[in-house]
Amino acid sequence: MRRVAKDAKGRVTLTLNGQKVSGEAESRTLLTDFLRHEIGLTGTHVGCEHGVCGCCTVLIDGVAARSCLTLAMQTDGRTVQTVESLAGPDGKLNPLQDAFRTHHALQCGFCTPGILMSFTDYLKRNPDPSEGEVREVLGGHICRCTGYDGLIKAVLAAAKTMREAKGA
Repeated sequence: MRRVAKDAKGRVTLTLNGQKVSGEAESRTLLTDFLRHEIGLTGTHVGCEHGVCGCCTVLIDGVAARSCLTLAMQTDGRTVQTVESLAGPDGKLNPLQDAFRTHHALQCGFCTPGILMSFTDYLKRNPDPSEGEVREVLGGHICRCTGYDGLIKAVLAAAKTMREAKGA
């Protein structure tokens, strides 16, 4: 019987939330694990580990992606944005986060980072979504606490606030 050597570690360098960072990862290390354990950013949550629940959603090169389905090595040289990047440097919430707070769109908060990241991407592409379109995007996330009504109201309110800010 032949022995299989453990994966050798390699260096992963990426732009994370606007800062160039590097860390070590095995070829099989998931981006969720790399972000949480190697880099120390714990805002990206690990839920189902199958890409179903959506709580691990981050932006990779500006596009929402499941970090539990992405290998850390795949992000070498790329740009990754996590929920930690959304608030301003002074801690001021962005319009989407503020709308989540205002409309009680979170309870336990476990799913919140992934939903925020999905809608950060989505509202850039569709700044005036219908309720049905918001529901469609939410279909890729599982929340066991809110009943989704607050989430829908929050996203629609944030979209309106963001459109008004652009028009001002």
